[in-house]
Amino acid sequence: MMARKTTSLIPTHSAVTPAVIDETERHVEASLRPQSLAEFVGQRELVGHLEIVLGAAKARGQSSEHILFAGPPGLGKTSLAGIVATEMGVGLRITSGPVLTRAGDLAAIMTDLQEGDVLFIDEIHRLPRSLEEVLYPAMEDRRLDVLIGRGPSARSLRLDLPAFTLVGATTRTGLVAAPLRDRFGFVGRLELYDHQDLQGVILRSAQLLNIAVDEAAAGEIARRSRGTPRIANRLLRRVRDVAQIDGVQHIDHDLATSALERFGVDALGLDKLDRKILEFLCSQPSGASVGLVTLAQACGEESQTIEDAYEPFLIREGLLLRTPRGRQASDSAYDHLGLARPNERRS
Repeated sequence: MMARKTTSLIPTHSAVTPAVIDETERHVEASLRPQSLAEFVGQRELVGHLEIVLGAAKARGQSSEHILFAGPPGLGKTSLAGIVATEMGVGLRITSGPVLTRAGDLAAIMTDLQEGDVLFIDEIHRLPRSLEEVLYPAMEDRRLDVLIGRGPSARSLRLDLPAFTLVGATTRTGLVAAPLRDRFGFVGRLELYDHQDLQGVILRSAQLLNIAVDEAAAGEIARRSRGTPRIANRLLRRVRDVAQIDGVQHIDHDLATSALERFGVDALGLDKLDRKILEFLCSQPSGASVGLVTLAQACGEESQTIEDAYEPFLIREGLLLRTPRGRQASDSAYDHLGLARPNERRS
């Protein structure tokens, strides 16, 4: 009997190219995603609701109702979409709102769905309004009305669709049109993780990546991860890199702390731009408020990026205040940066 020839998933040194490295990194990222509700760490209430919704649908032999996941980026909305498909034993098709610009784009995807498939639309709040109108009959009646041609010769074609489950994800629920939001049978809100759940995420990822991390180190990484599993996994990989360069086999609390400080992540999880935002606000005379555009220009970043990616965390940590006149640094921001308050500077 001849031995079966196997191919290693890890390329040899001579085969390493940027393309291979990128593909390997994407494979590692995908491998960290939980594959079932039982593997999903955190969001206990949401997971419990999904177990009921999906379990009841399977017991009836039907497709699940349409599901909308809402919450800040990096909390697991895409992972949950894959889990919905896995739990239901069906296929998964993935797209995003900004990619879909024409009705034909949406029709091409939906007519290719098989019975029971899950269609995941990320950033569904960025779906053009014209395409939302196309989605309504598809979600309710499993039919797709497509307009063929233009002008007087244009005609409408009705296509029947198989039973499917639409799973949408949004970071800004308020931007999802009410008629579209109301057509989702289940809306799940993902909340930022506490340190204990994040520690569990890090220990699970470390095991999958074959990294030796003790609980104290995982706890320190969790405290600096801004309540977000995606950030936690990224910081874990950076700590791993430092350990590898330093020739350390086991990551303890001291190594994790020094590694994160080397990458500019402080005890609260603030990075360089976070601190730049706060330092500019703290430098204002008499603690004056600063407009978003002025703040963005001073920090060299887009105003939308600051508003969406940085402000929510700084506000939640009590470091930044939003007032009718603009943004202000809180007393906690002065304390964290070790800067004197405006009244103290005058004296």
